[in-house]
Amino acid sequence: MLQEQRVKRRWGIFFKLIGFSYLLAVLLLFVDWGGGSEKLVNGKHTALVHINGTIASGGEGSAESINEALRSAFDDKETAGIVLRVNSPGGSPVQAGIVHDEIRRLRSKHPQISLYVVVEDLCASGGYYVAVAADKIFVDKASIVGSIGVLMDGFGFTGTMDKLGVERRLLTAGVNKGFLDPFSPQDAEQKKHAQVLLGEIHRQFIEVVRKGRGERLKETPEMFSGLMWTGMQSIRLGLADDLGTVESVAREVIKAERIVDFTIKENIAERFAKRLRADAAQSAGSLLGAIDWPALR
Repeated sequence: MLQEQRVKRRWGIFFKLIGFSYLLAVLLLFVDWGGGSEKLVNGKHTALVHINGTIASGGEGSAESINEALRSAFDDKETAGIVLRVNSPGGSPVQAGIVHDEIRRLRSKHPQISLYVVVEDLCASGGYYVAVAADKIFVDKASIVGSIGVLMDGFGFTGTMDKLGVERRLLTAGVNKGFLDPFSPQDAEQKKHAQVLLGEIHRQFIEVVRKGRGERLKETPEMFSGLMWTGMQSIRLGLADDLGTVESVAREVIKAERIVDFTIKENIAERFAKRLRADAAQSAGSLLGAIDWPALR
């Protein structure tokens, strides 16, 4: 019996080791453990940086991550030109502005390196705010471009609270501390002040577009109204320059067909931490209610 138990134990250990080895192999093959970006050292190449999804602080769509990738691309001695691939509905005007200003600074510091934006499905609002800092903007004929405007949205629950018999008890030190509180009746003066804020950010956006596009821009009354256009329409309006993809721009414009991705990628630990932060923020938001503060989207 003892001998049989020893044999069974050995076989059990053997199969557990095989299972563990298989799991380890799967993790090594399919999990992105490292952060940073892909870099090749030898030979001229086109540097690629992605802006994918909402532009917001924290994560891959933050100004910090995007600018770090851009600085690495510009500083690489083998970079012949840079393509910023944009597929974004917009996001924070502050984050978009930080990226826009950094692109202009880097282009001035490295005048021999051109930066081109290639739009995929969507380049709207904050995404376009970033794009106008480029030398040229390339689109697909069916891309969606524009939405040059600013919004601040939320909900009002006063009618629902009346029906449910819920009383709002809000104490503040400062007459406007409960600014646009969704559980209180809308205050006309606070609404007026919010409109002033939105108008100021909108003017900043328009100035950036005019400065970035210059004489290429064919302004119309609707251009800065928040409307969006297809890629072909955006070319006719001067919002974009030509049709193109990452590959065609690298091959025909930059003349360096090899593409190296400099995008900063989150590792598995960062993704897990981000998920925890998102869950915590969602819990806090459900308790506090909220205003969706000014956004370029």
